Amino acid sequence: MPDDDTTRAPARGRPVDPRLLRYATAARGFFVVIALIGLAQTAVTIAFAWTLTRAITGAIEREPLTEVLGWLTATIVLRALLLWARDTVSARAAARVQAQLRGTLVDAVGTLGPGWLETQNSARLAVTAGRGLEALDAYFARYLPQLTQTMIATPIILAVMWWQDWISGLTVLLTLPLIPLFMILIGLATRSVQQKQWNTLGQLAARFADTVRGLSTLKVFGRHRRAVTSIRTVTDTYRRETMRVLRVSFLSGFALELLASIAVAIVAVTIGFRLMDGSLTLVVGLFVLLLAPEAYLPLRQVGVQFHAAAEGVAATDDVFAVLDAARDLRRAPTQAACADTGTAVDDRALEVCDLRVVRGDRELAPVSFTAARGTVTLIEGPSGSGKSSLLAALRGAAAFRGTATFGGVGVDVLDPATWIAWAGQNPGLIGGTVADNVALGEGDGAGESGAPSPQSSGSDRDARVRDALSRAGAAEIEPDRVLGVQGAGLSGGQSQRVAVARAIHHHLHHRVPVLALDEPSAALDPFTEAELWSQVRRLADEGAIVLLVSHRTSARAIADHVLDYSAEPAGVPFPEGVDA
Repeated sequence: MPDDDTTRAPARGRPVDPRLLRYATAARGFFVVIALIGLAQTAVTIAFAWTLTRAITGAIEREPLTEVLGWLTATIVLRALLLWARDTVSARAAARVQAQLRGTLVDAVGTLGPGWLETQNSARLAVTAGRGLEALDAYFARYLPQLTQTMIATPIILAVMWWQDWISGLTVLLTLPLIPLFMILIGLATRSVQQKQWNTLGQLAARFADTVRGLSTLKVFGRHRRAVTSIRTVTDTYRRETMRVLRVSFLSGFALELLASIAVAIVAVTIGFRLMDGSLTLVVGLFVLLLAPEAYLPLRQVGVQFHAAAEGVAATDDVFAVLDAARDLRRAPTQAACADTGTAVDDRALEVCDLRVVRGDRELAPVSFTAARGTVTLIEGPSGSGKSSLLAALRGAAAFRGTATFGGVGVDVLDPATWIAWAGQNPGLIGGTVADNVALGEGDGAGESGAPSPQSSGSDRDARVRDALSRAGAAEIEPDRVLGVQGAGLSGGQSQRVAVARAIHHHLHHRVPVLALDEPSAALDPFTEAELWSQVRRLADEGAIVLLVSHRTSARAIADHVLDYSAEPAGVPFPEGVDA
């Protein structure tokens, strides 16, 4: 659709990105309220100029000033109240829009899935969701109100000036376009340097996160000092970019003030000459002269506030890019169900038909299989053949072609948390207790029906955690044991079993039917491995659909089907006469 193409592109030349109104519905009412306040401010500004004119001319003519001074005081108080109201409304709107955009961003990342997230700079994404959206305070509290005020006040004040003195109105009309012209030129330069600063901040965040994550490895290989030097270099670059932004901001403010001052001086000079020759009355001349700065002030303030809001504008470009990607994914057609093979299949089975995982610019070998309740499907193949990528595709962490359905619905439109419990080769543990890791997400998941699991007491939670640890062959690990960052404090085998326990807990507690385990016994001794295999078999006998990736030949003892997933074409027959 044409309108999508126009709104999807970054709004480089637009004062307000239309996508803001689409994704942040709280901003719509904000513009209406700000417009009404801006209209009231314009009326008060004109009234203030008129009452001040009457007060000055009345003092010159020695007229009573009691009533005029009362009106003047009222306009001053009302002007202050309107400024307070504008700031209050803007601050509240900024908070609501930030919360709404941040929530929408999190939902969009969930929609795009782990596969998309793995291709992104997670540190920069975190900076965008944090500091980037916080920079919208200046955008909403100062820039947008001033922009709205300019659109309302400038033409009204110009019309009043033209009505009172057409020569002054014409002078303002001819000089006024110079300020927007310079604002556009300065704005292009500001956006360029601001974007460089924002990109550098993203690089700094990513570099720091990578360095902290791999600090132990860097120290072992003696590269930690070079990493520190690298961070220092990026920090210095960010400092220089920040100073360049400030320099452009100050210079642009000076240029706009100079232009406005010269324009007001021209109006003042023409009024002065006409007052001297008597072609203009003092009341009209003074009233128009007081309005002249107010005609230029909104435009000048827009230029000033644009620089304050530039970081927020740069951040929203990144936010809207993520939201647009999620929107496109939701609009994409869903996958068709697997073709009818003439074989009766459980309507809650996992069916994979000619699935080809996309890895970069190539596709892995196609694979087809059906996994029903109560079965263990063992996925074998050489290292690098794509076994882990197959599981990643099923849980939405990798792109693929072909079809994969669970219960007749494409897995690409299902929330992975509602139908598959997964434990990968990397345990992915977090700081906290073992119980926190095993019961990760408890109370937030949903079972097959889509209904959230009920909350339960701490004793019930502890019992479920201990049961999951026991089923994973980790009964000796205490649930209240405290772990460090990334699960520090456990051995490799223990971490792996805790990750398996987490998947089992998710399967049992949230009634998730599919249990996917990727090399769960890679770091286990034969005795512990045999105990784990017996528990996996038990889970399948209880009704689970188990997908098991393993190089261990011992896993064949519990498998109902064996899928040879290698570089060979799909359709390799299973051992013992079971077809893929």
